Amino acid sequence: MDNASKENIRFDCNRGCMVSSDPETGEYSCTYRRGCCKLEDYNWLLGVRQEQFKDLFEVRFKDTRKEIYINDSGQSIKMGDLVIVEAASGHDLGIVTLEGSVVGRQMKCKGIDPTTNPLKKIYRKAKPFDIAKWQESIAKEQNTMIQARRIAAELGLDMKIGDVEYQGDGTKAIFYYIADGRVDFRQLIKVFAEEFRIRIEMKQIGARQEAGLIGGLGVCGRELCCANYFTNFQSISTSAARVQDLSMNPQKLAGQCGKLKCCLNYEVAAYMDAQSRLPKVNEPLEFQDGQAFLVKSDILRETMYFSYDKNSLSEMYPLPACKVKEIIEMNKGGKKPESLKPDAEPSAAPEFVSAVGDDAITRFDKQPRKKKRHGKPRPMPGDVNADSVNGRQAAERQGAPMARRTVPADKRPAPADKRAPSDGPSVNNNGN
Repeated sequence: MDNASKENIRFDCNRGCMVSSDPETGEYSCTYRRGCCKLEDYNWLLGVRQEQFKDLFEVRFKDTRKEIYINDSGQSIKMGDLVIVEAASGHDLGIVTLEGSVVGRQMKCKGIDPTTNPLKKIYRKAKPFDIAKWQESIAKEQNTMIQARRIAAELGLDMKIGDVEYQGDGTKAIFYYIADGRVDFRQLIKVFAEEFRIRIEMKQIGARQEAGLIGGLGVCGRELCCANYFTNFQSISTSAARVQDLSMNPQKLAGQCGKLKCCLNYEVAAYMDAQSRLPKVNEPLEFQDGQAFLVKSDILRETMYFSYDKNSLSEMYPLPACKVKEIIEMNKGGKKPESLKPDAEPSAAPEFVSAVGDDAITRFDKQPRKKKRHGKPRPMPGDVNADSVNGRQAAERQGAPMARRTVPADKRPAPADKRAPSDGPSVNNNGN
């Protein structure tokens, strides 16, 4: 593939496809990319054939909008094909993302009954001029959303337009908006129809649905659950955080949508089951050496920590939940165990570890280089080097002879009695 062809490729992650155009003919080519679209489903029944589901297909549109359609066109359709489907007015264009028996499971999960609500039809496969018109409509969505927000602000409406989706034939647009209360659209729709010259459909969504449309990464480092697989939004309260002993900090409990995180409900059932096996301690435990107060509880480990001082966390003694039940029954019968100390060792600090570990934050910094020590000056002939003396002594202690450095005879200093007399007065060692 040459550079000119690479420049004409565009990745549309909102619809999960790769679009390329031929600069000579101007024709568009669209290829389905499975890992790019939101709310992707895995066909875990691939290869299983059931006759009642052979003509049912899941067709995906922009972001998280997808529906089930029936193929009565007589054409052979498979996953990844672009198809023209039935719409309330006109027709729409979408991408087939599921086929076969797994579509029946999807219908059962969503509560779709073909006998009561007839499924919409797939007319045919999309042709090149259908794809070209579809791409022209997609190119208008961003500018349409910006103008729609400006018009809504000029009319003074308390709402936020989050996204705009054009229909495949370009005759209709869906405006997704968020509003806390009721909004009067009579004047807004008139202005939209005059401005954009299309049919208007207003669809209200919540803050969690908007996060699913936009997408992003959560604090866990993974893709948002609402954009990845989550479709049924249940009510979430702060009681779910209390059951799990989480911090009641709103900044930590809230997600990118500003609401409580959906993942708070994931482990509530496990915590409630473990908490049901912990005894209720309404009074301090009675021991012969004093009263022990409940300081904290590790729900999943079913361990309870007690201390003789209810206002101090310095010395905490862990006890299993079964042992706490026995002590409570003994106290009810008027009996007191000897002491809490011999049964368990005190725990000085809670066993919590931060998400990034206990390493220092400067562990990735470059360590300062050590200064190189300058070499010692070379000894002159006749000088006595302390290192050589020490090395010679060490070698002699080990029994290994060490080579001695010899000085030529002509360079050796002359004895004192053979030195040449000097012109000045001589001074001997006695000072005379």
